[in-house]
Order: sequence, then structure tokens, then C-alpha cells
Amino acid sequence: MKKNILLIGGSSGIGLATAKLLTESHEVYIASRSSDSLTGLDIHHLPFDVTTDDLSTLDLPAELSGLVYCPGSINLRPFKGLKPEAFEADFQINVMGFVKSLQAVLSKLTTNSSVVLYSTVAVKVGMPFHASVAASKGALEGLGKSLAAELAPKTRVNVIAPSITNTPLADRFLNNEAKMEKSAQRHPLKRVGEASDIAAMTRFLLSDDSSWMTGQILGLDGGMSTLNTH
Repeated sequence: MKKNILLIGGSSGIGLATAKLLTESHEVYIASRSSDSLTGLDIHHLPFDVTTDDLSTLDLPAELSGLVYCPGSINLRPFKGLKPEAFEADFQINVMGFVKSLQAVLSKLTTNSSVVLYSTVAVKVGMPFHASVAASKGALEGLGKSLAAELAPKTRVNVIAPSITNTPLADRFLNNEAKMEKSAQRHPLKRVGEASDIAAMTRFLLSDDSSWMTGQILGLDGGMSTLNTH
């Protein structure tokens, strides 16, 4: 029997790559603003804007085996130029959007269900100009660990912390060969991440193969957070 998996904001980038991996063995629901990229895929699309809409009003299945929260931000600016509103906006999309989403579907999560979140390598490795995004993603990591403890043993909660990944969200940082090469050279594995890299880990965390893993922050970052090869 296929499991029901809900992706919030999964119509592009990592979310779309994950959905494509899951469709053969799961019933995949995507709650997102756009469905243009989902044409031809065996996916249930639900129009939804995480910043304004109430997830509980959507026509979701009675049971969910997995929840993946995809919305995020890359707001890289010097701290002196960041207004408090920028921090609030990042916190709303990265943390409060997830809080509202999980609360809306918490009663639907089945025994042995899995929740997957996305952070950033910049939480573990201090980087200039990442103050706002690192603050909100750091909060998300703490929230993920707290929920993993609170929801165990029924539901597992894990967080993937990638380095920069070649997705539409990061396009302005990787939109030419020079930028791509410069970013690749910063990583011990000498390439930037692809959506398929993160999607494969997400599929693993949703599967029974990871049934003894919860409360983990998983660095999927080409070695950036743990290795110094310079």
C-alpha cells in the first residue's frame, strides 16, 4: 500500500526533485502556489501559499506518513544593512510557516511517520552576510530537535543542512560558469550540490530504511562543514 507524503512548497528545486523520486512508490501531495512544473507527474497538487493560507482547509488525506517542508530563503546581505523586518520575514517563512503547517496536520501523522526539514551549512559554519538566514535556520534546527524528542516514538524528525545547491532559489549565485566554478572550489568535493543530492537524502529519511534515525542535523554539503582541504 502506498504511503501518503505531503510536500509543502514542493513545485521546484529540491521539492520537485524529491517528488519525482517518490511518485513511483508513494501518493505524493504538493501544497504550493504554482503547479506549472508538475504537468505530467502523478501528483496531487493543492493550491497553497504558506505565508497566507491555512493548510487545514485543504483536501488532504486522513493519514500522512511523511511531511517535507520546502519553503526557504537565501537573504545574503551585510548585517549593517539588514533591517529587523528582514529577520522577521526570514523567520516567518523558515520557522513559522513550518510551525503552522505541522500543527495543521499533526493529527494526521501515522505511527512511524517522518518529518523532514531543511537548514543550511551556514548554521554550523559561520559565514559573512548570512546573519538573517542563519538565525532562522538555526532556530529551525533547534525546533526540529525539540520536536524529535516530543514526537518520539510515533514520528521521526530530521533536518538536512545543505551547502549551496543548484536550484532556482540559488540561481543568482550560480547563474554563470565563473560563479559556479568559484562556488565549487569552496567545497572539498569540488562541486556544488544538485537538487537530486538532497532529494535522495530526503527519500531516505522518509523511508523505513531510516527508521532508527531521529533528531539529527545531517550535513549534506560537499564536506564544507567538517573538512579543510585548503
